[in-house]
Amino acid sequence: MHYSQQVDREHALNNCITQTSVSGLEEPYRGKVREVYTLDDETLGIVASDRISAFDHIMRQAIPFKGQILNQLAAHAFDQVEDITDTHVIDVPHPNVTIAKSCDPIPIEVVMRGCLTGHAWRVYKSGKRKLSGVSLPEGLRMNETFENPILTPATKAEEGHDEDISENEILEQGIVDESTWKQIRNIAFKLFERGREEAAKQGLILVDTKYEFGFHNGDLLLIDEVHTPDSSRFFYADEYQERLKKGKPQKQLSKEFLREWLMDHGFQGKEGQTLPDLPDAFRWKVFERYAELFHKLTGKPFNPEPVDSFDQTLEEIFKPYIK
Repeated sequence: MHYSQQVDREHALNNCITQTSVSGLEEPYRGKVREVYTLDDETLGIVASDRISAFDHIMRQAIPFKGQILNQLAAHAFDQVEDITDTHVIDVPHPNVTIAKSCDPIPIEVVMRGCLTGHAWRVYKSGKRKLSGVSLPEGLRMNETFENPILTPATKAEEGHDEDISENEILEQGIVDESTWKQIRNIAFKLFERGREEAAKQGLILVDTKYEFGFHNGDLLLIDEVHTPDSSRFFYADEYQERLKKGKPQKQLSKEFLREWLMDHGFQGKEGQTLPDLPDAFRWKVFERYAELFHKLTGKPFNPEPVDSFDQTLEEIFKPYIK
């Protein structure tokens, strides 16, 4: 058990945070998971909802307490990397809420990969040997570790699928200047190294992850989230080599098992495919996987905060930060 046992399963399944609203504030920007409120010109109130997405589609059913786990894991990881880069975090006054500096986001997902898995494996399996401009050697197996981690950026799409983009294309298109990209690149490799070190302490391998950056008053900041199961994939280190040798799937903590479940039910986000509903038993299983990762990465069991009357709670949380 990786979470407090005082959890009413039925109540939790029926009381997920799927959308919020705060009296006196404009409606938030609603991303796939987060809802972002403008508190003033400099400050944002970011709410991690219980929504979950895969293949660029938001599932119709939410996952109990997922927002709390996600937000607290991000806060934990932001603390672990504050010596590497400045971040947008001002405060975390509630398990679902982060108060952050308002930033102009750079529309690039900075994807770091340590192993050939997920999207990278699907590209490789199709016969291609380049990913975001990075050449991949012949003869790699699924989930095999690269000799050195690779950076494979993607465009951050407002709608639809993110698209792989090379570092040269980023510069050619003027998305950022060369000096800024060098800075981002340098930070990304350091963040990934730190993430892998911290994961290794807990018997995990940080396999791949994405970082996002933005500017606040001209300063480059790490934004969004860091080393969470929504942005990262983790393998269990103790079984990794044996499973790789036998060609067996890796035991992992990530959203990949949701993607696999969707593919088993005929959905990969392609045109003409119907998004399946998530059964309650599977939703609870997803929650337990998130709670397990929280426990693995923090060393503490997950202790859920009740979410009844959350909009009212949110109004009180935001009050001190509105100038």
